[in-house]
Amino acid sequence: MAPESYPRNTLDILEAEAIHVIREVAAQFERPLMLFSGGKDSILMSYLAKKAFWPGRIPFPLMHIDTGHNFDETLEYRDWWMQEIGAQLIVRYVEDSIKLGRVKEEEGVNPSRNSQQTVTLLDAVNEFKFDCAMGGARRDEEKARAKERFLSFRDRFGHWDPKNQRPELWNLYNGMKRPGEHFRAFPISNWTELDVWQYMLREQVPLPSLYFTHEREIVRRDGVILALGPYNQLVDGEQAEFTWVRFRTIGDMTCTGATESRAHTLEDIVNEIAATRVTERGGRADDRRSEAAMEDRKKQGYF
Repeated sequence: MAPESYPRNTLDILEAEAIHVIREVAAQFERPLMLFSGGKDSILMSYLAKKAFWPGRIPFPLMHIDTGHNFDETLEYRDWWMQEIGAQLIVRYVEDSIKLGRVKEEEGVNPSRNSQQTVTLLDAVNEFKFDCAMGGARRDEEKARAKERFLSFRDRFGHWDPKNQRPELWNLYNGMKRPGEHFRAFPISNWTELDVWQYMLREQVPLPSLYFTHEREIVRRDGVILALGPYNQLVDGEQAEFTWVRFRTIGDMTCTGATESRAHTLEDIVNEIAATRVTERGGRADDRRSEAAMEDRKKQGYF
C-alpha cells in the first residue's frame, strides 16, 4: 500500500498538535527535557521536536534512563540517532543508583530493572533541576496512560495523582508550579499505534532493526515470548527455540515480549498492525505483575 493512500489529513492534524505541545513546553518551562528510550514513540517525538524548531537546533536535551538491560541494537541506534538529529544526550544509569544504595536489585532469576528506572529518573530531574519532562506515552497504550493530560502535574516527590490534574480547555495548558514540583508532558497522547506506523512510513523515518522481523533465540514464558541473552536465561523446565520475531515495543530486555511476525518492511508492519487484535503492550511482562501495575508505577514517578 502506497503512502499516498493513507489519510494524510489525520496525520497532519496529529503532527501539528504534537508540535504545538512541544513548542508550548519549550515556551512555558525554563528547563525542559525530552525522555528517550530508543523505542518508536520516543523516536517519533524526537523527530517531531526536530521539525518543531527547524532550522534551529532542538533547544532542550534528550535523556535516556539506561537500565543496563537494553538490547544492543537499541543502544547502537540511540547513539546514531542523536548525531543524526543533532541533539544533546544525557544518560543516567540504574546501575549507578544500585551502587549508591538508592534502589535494590530484584532477587531471583532474571531480575528486571524496569521499575528501578523511577528513582534514577527522579534523581536526574533533581540533579539538573528539570521542570518538565516530555515522554512518548500514548493514551491507547494502557488504561493508566489514558488518564494523562498533555501536561501532567507531579508533586515535589515526583508523584502523580490522577485525580488532581488540571483541566485543558481549548488547548490551553497551565504549567504553573511551586519550587520542587515539575510536570510531565505527552505530545503524542492522541496518536494510536497505527497512526505512529503510518506516519513513520509517510516520513520514511529510520528505525532500529528490532522492529522488523528477524530470527532470534527465544523462550516462551508465562505466555510471553522473551529474547534470550545475558539478562534473560533459561530456568528449569524451559526450552530455547529459534523463530522469526519482531518487537512492537522496546524496553528492558527482561520484560519486553516479542511477537511472531514476517513483517520485513514498514508497509508490512502497517498492514500487520491494522489487522491485529492484540494490544501493543500485551507482550510486556512487567504489565502483568498486577492488574494496576502501570498505574502503581506511574503514581511513584514512572514515565
